[in-house]
Amino acid sequence: MNHSEAMRFRDRADGGRQLAEYLRAYTNRPDVIVLALPRGGVPVAREVARALGAPLDVFVVRKLGVPGHPELAMGAIALGGVCVLSEDLISELDIPRPLVEQVSFREHLELDRRNRLYRGSRPFPSLHGRTAIVVDDGLATGATAEAAIVALRDRGAARVVVAAPVGAPATCDRLKEVADDVVCAAIPDRFYAVGSWYETFDQTTDEEVIAILASERPAMPSP
Repeated sequence: MNHSEAMRFRDRADGGRQLAEYLRAYTNRPDVIVLALPRGGVPVAREVARALGAPLDVFVVRKLGVPGHPELAMGAIALGGVCVLSEDLISELDIPRPLVEQVSFREHLELDRRNRLYRGSRPFPSLHGRTAIVVDDGLATGATAEAAIVALRDRGAARVVVAAPVGAPATCDRLKEVADDVVCAAIPDRFYAVGSWYETFDQTTDEEVIAILASERPAMPSP
């Protein structure tokens, strides 16, 4: 599935619409739920959820960035105390364990903050017997997606599908070993950074995430 090398997306919404074409098998299935990895995965996931006729929610995961190189992931954490570490990278870069724990502690605080901000008092939906489609704007190292897979299985998901408009070939191959399926609209041989595959790749804000979730949430029935 080494799709078009030249494929680029106008923005995250366009990426989501194109990605949805590759997820048609999940359309109008009552067991499917689309879970966005905030923040960048949320505008992508909204388009996917709409196209599939599936409910949209968020699952907060935080990358553990290498000190001094925050874009490089040495691991990731997810709700439920899940922590996935890239031990090879930590060893290769000789990162002291106390520094790893310091980054992890800081990211746990941000994880809790975002979860409260995005979810408010709403409980997390039950995943038992369901297929969770985890959506991000791109798969670079795959650390956050891997943490999400582990955490969602812990929460009882029957199947976990990872989906993104673009992914690095080696990352997609590795994630296939832990997810039930990995779906990308583009898997270019020369990956570069996720943002290089989008014409517009502005940072998604907390306000945008909250607005998207509010607009897609089913209306509460009148008393």
